[in-house]
Amino acid sequence: QVQLVESGGGLVQAGGSLRLSCAASGRTFSTYTMGWFRQAPGKDREFVSAIRNSGIRTDYANSVKGRFTISRDNAKNTVYLQMNSLKPEDTAVYYCAARFDYSGIYYREYEYAYWGQGTQVTVSS
Repeated sequence: QVQLVESGGGLVQAGGSLRLSCAASGRTFSTYTMGWFRQAPGKDREFVSAIRNSGIRTDYANSVKGRFTISRDNAKNTVYLQMNSLKPEDTAVYYCAARFDYSGIYYREYEYAYWGQGTQVTVSS
C-alpha cells in the first residue's frame, strides 16, 4: 500500500514557475513508476508526465514538453514536477500516481493503482 501527498500548488502569473512535490509513504518507493496527471474544470483527467522507478526514463505530454521536468529522489520517497513558463491553460488540479513496476512508463489513469488527493495550480493571465 502506498499513500501519496502532493504539495506545492498555488496561484502564479503566466510565465511563472511552480514546483510540485509528491511524498510517498512506505519503504518500496524505488519499485514504483510515478506519474503526474491533471484535471481542468469540465475536462477529463489527462497525463502530464511519468518517470520510471530508477529515474532513468521520463516522458511528457506534448503540451508540457520543454516546460515541465519530472524528477525523483528515492532516498526521500518523493517525486517532483518542476513547471516553468506556465500558461493559463495549465490551470488544473494536479495529481500524482504510483504503479508498482520496474519496466516502463505508463500513460493511462487505469494503469496506476495509487493516487494522491491533488493540489490546485492556477495560472493567471
